[in-house]
Amino acid sequence: MGSLGGEEGARAAAAAEGGRRPRFLCLHGFRTSGEIMRKQVVGKWPADVTARLDLVFADAPFPAEGKSDVDGIFDPPYYEWFQFDKNFTEYRNFDKCLNYIEELMIKEGPFDGLMGFSQGSILSGALPGLQEQGLALTRVPKIKYLIIIGGAKFQSPTVAEKAYANKIKCPSVHFLGDTDFLKTHGEKLIESYVDPFIIRHPKGHTVPRLDEKSLEIMLRFLDKIEETALEHSSTDVDEKEMCL
Repeated sequence: MGSLGGEEGARAAAAAEGGRRPRFLCLHGFRTSGEIMRKQVVGKWPADVTARLDLVFADAPFPAEGKSDVDGIFDPPYYEWFQFDKNFTEYRNFDKCLNYIEELMIKEGPFDGLMGFSQGSILSGALPGLQEQGLALTRVPKIKYLIIIGGAKFQSPTVAEKAYANKIKCPSVHFLGDTDFLKTHGEKLIESYVDPFIIRHPKGHTVPRLDEKSLEIMLRFLDKIEETALEHSSTDVDEKEMCL
């Protein structure tokens, strides 16, 4: 458990979830991999954060169809979640991607939340809304928490009008880089959420290290998750008592 900000919350989560940490399916960036994202996150973030989460890093379903931006920085193989045109408005293999993620969640779950970076964060940010509309993840529990790093809204009107039809209420934290080429799109994504936590950092399109301020915000987000888990547990207990 983390030693900063939230030991009580961590204990509450343990009690609420039978000792189980919140389990997140982590969706990596375009033409990278689950192992690369693991290095980007676990290699940069302190144990005060990572020890309070159960993180599962999966590979996307499709081998990279072109050169990866991380070639020479991280070793291959590289994968992509789906393919898109230059305007990011037309997608190929999108439905197959959604089905693949659902199968992952059935096989490796249950999952409480999603963590995404870049292409993975665009997916993660849209999936709760698509799930609410009955258009994705219909065979798995509702997504309860989100960690969005370098995110953006889908540009396709046909996807966007469904994914963001209603404001997304689940607790979420959004990382926005000052020099990220997706920053403007990330700001627009935040408008689709109710009471999001926001972490701003001076870097570009990357998984940033957590400085003192961003660590404080992240720990408050984790406390919120653990409080929510306790509330769900209390509700379940009350319902069971009513049935006795």
